[in-house]
Amino acid sequence: MSNILRKVDPGSLRLRLTAGIAAFSALGLGSLSVWTSLKMQDILIDNHKRHVEKIADRLPRDVQLYIQMMPQASGLDKSINNLIDNDTFIWIKNPENQIIAKSTNWNQLPNATTSQLMSLTEMSVKPEVTQVQQRYYVLCGAALQVQSKQLGKLFVVKDITREQTMFLALVRSLGIASLLIIIVISLAIAVYIRRSLQPLRQLSQMAAVISAADLPEAQLSLKQAPSEVKELTQTFNMLLSRLAESWEQERQFVSNVSHELRTPLTIVHGYLQSVLRRPSNLTATQVEALETAAVEAEHTIRLLQDLLDLARADSGNLHFRMNPCVLNDLVAEVVGMAQKYSDRTILIESPNHPIEVKADYNRLKQVLLNLIDNAVKYSEADTSVIVRLQQQDKAAIIQVDDKGYGIPLQHQARIFERFYRVDETRARSTGGSGLGLSIVKTLIEGMGGSVTVRSRLGEGSIFTISLPISPK
Repeated sequence: MSNILRKVDPGSLRLRLTAGIAAFSALGLGSLSVWTSLKMQDILIDNHKRHVEKIADRLPRDVQLYIQMMPQASGLDKSINNLIDNDTFIWIKNPENQIIAKSTNWNQLPNATTSQLMSLTEMSVKPEVTQVQQRYYVLCGAALQVQSKQLGKLFVVKDITREQTMFLALVRSLGIASLLIIIVISLAIAVYIRRSLQPLRQLSQMAAVISAADLPEAQLSLKQAPSEVKELTQTFNMLLSRLAESWEQERQFVSNVSHELRTPLTIVHGYLQSVLRRPSNLTATQVEALETAAVEAEHTIRLLQDLLDLARADSGNLHFRMNPCVLNDLVAEVVGMAQKYSDRTILIESPNHPIEVKADYNRLKQVLLNLIDNAVKYSEADTSVIVRLQQQDKAAIIQVDDKGYGIPLQHQARIFERFYRVDETRARSTGGSGLGLSIVKTLIEGMGGSVTVRSRLGEGSIFTISLPISPK
């Protein structure tokens, strides 16, 4: 039950519509049930109340008439017995609370009920329903006066057990039926609303799978949908067209800027290196400033080259020179290069037999250098980096394993996005631009492979590259 409640979205349109219509249905059926109950009460109960009230009103006149023709006791009995039936019981008590007359049908009631009823000393002038000994009665009382003389109190009782039981059963059945109808209506409404909202759900699903690469050809289409949803679809398609135009303009801008800036920056970097090779006429401060400028220029050139590669990949102009290459040799070469530029321990774990894939040798080398560089930057200096090479079925697996800080789970799905950095402060301190892993993913997928990450905070990260084995 708790799992179902967790899946329920209180803000969903489907839930709101279902709850609103179900509430109005319950209100309508509830009102109908109350009106029906009141009508049934009027038919089954109120008629008996009016009958009892009529007897209480008529009996004094009959008594006055009969006692003029016969003794008082006989006149009382005659008046009472003329007004009773099988379910109506009457008795009269004098001011001393003694019964001076009663109907002849009391033997129909159990002794306990008779005693409890006759022990009553007061009754409401207005008829009321009372339960006595698991039976229901309408009770009514009035003062009995004849010729301005107080004879005592009149008590009239009507047995309505059958009608009251029937009324309560009908009310109970009506309540259960109303509840079942509300449940059925709610379920039917929920199903209907779900089917009505299905086009919106389909529209959402189609929009969710559109990537940046799909924007130029992306078009949403719903054949069977309400007019409002079709209008929304057309609006989405116009939005997608505008996004595609903006995306193309952005790619073109990045490509042009990267191309135009790379050449002059390369020249500037060359001049800086040339000056630094002849430091005899420079002060220590000037050498430090020129070295800083050269490092920043080199970093900017690499950033522009990455942007240019991504722009080429987006436009489909990033070409790969796919040739058979032995991964064992490539990994050994890359690890050797990485160890020259860092003082870290980088270990290789690979099988003795060669593993051959068809790939762009230089691009794959760029990918591995990038991953190893990240492993070195984002792990402690006293820990080692491990590069593993193995073969699984028809795939070659390269893993770069570090014992660094780790990547939080919520960031792992986005670290291959462009310019995305887990820790802005740490990334700036290490010189990261947020493009490295995006380049890795672009290059590996361009060679028909895939790259994934598995990481835990405080335990490090493992980046895994999978490439298809070359057919022999």
